[in-house]
Amino acid sequence: MKVVLLAGGFGTRISEESQFKPKPMIEIGGKPILWHIMKEYSYYGFNEFIICAGYKQHVIKEWFADYFLHNSDITFDFTHGDNEMTIHNNHCEPWKVTVVDTGLHTMTGGRIKRIQKYVGDEPFMMTYGDGVCDVNIRDLLEYHQSHGKVATLTAVMLEQQKGVLDIGGNNAVKSFREKKHTDGAPINAGYMVLNPEIFDYLIDDKTVFEREPLEKLALQGELMSYMHKGFWQCMDTKREMDMLDEYLKMGTAPWKKWQD
Repeated sequence: MKVVLLAGGFGTRISEESQFKPKPMIEIGGKPILWHIMKEYSYYGFNEFIICAGYKQHVIKEWFADYFLHNSDITFDFTHGDNEMTIHNNHCEPWKVTVVDTGLHTMTGGRIKRIQKYVGDEPFMMTYGDGVCDVNIRDLLEYHQSHGKVATLTAVMLEQQKGVLDIGGNNAVKSFREKKHTDGAPINAGYMVLNPEIFDYLIDDKTVFEREPLEKLALQGELMSYMHKGFWQCMDTKREMDMLDEYLKMGTAPWKKWQD
């Protein structure tokens, strides 16, 4: 099964880094966050990826073009007047990666629509290129296959960040308490499984996947949620980038199930 990764946005909220590269190529632990997401899927046996690129898409293409070279032991022999290159060992993953320029200003639904010919007429997985999660992808897939609907998204609880107030009619604070996990609301964390019928809901480059398509699927009863109570974190800000990087430095990254 193919995995589609949305990696074409501008990443304006983390402009300190995204002015030089697409947000999915910003590094945590010495590797792009996109690589970490791909390693998550690869851990569960999914090794074919379609990357929906856009902003600075050449950076993604060049990174993968050099990936084999950078992860191999190589002898360069110039003694005979030419460049003989011998590869001794390589440490690359068994990945097949298709990078598609889906346009600079294309919306999320339009990006998915543009890669339809690479997906074909089969179910596929899709997630965003800026968030990591420790969801069991095999269990997610089995859940999707069990209900027969068009789409399944992974839902996580977004915790309330502030203290909770109970305010009366006269604006007086009747009670105050610190936030609890149960104060949060479930949000779409990505890590979706989609049947090919999803392309019928995608019109053109202006289609925002999270609006009309998902709203219509929900109204039709064709959108299911897989509740995940574990770790999920997007990387919208430099603070979040530093936090994810610290997890990796400390060896406590919840999403990192593979061995180095």
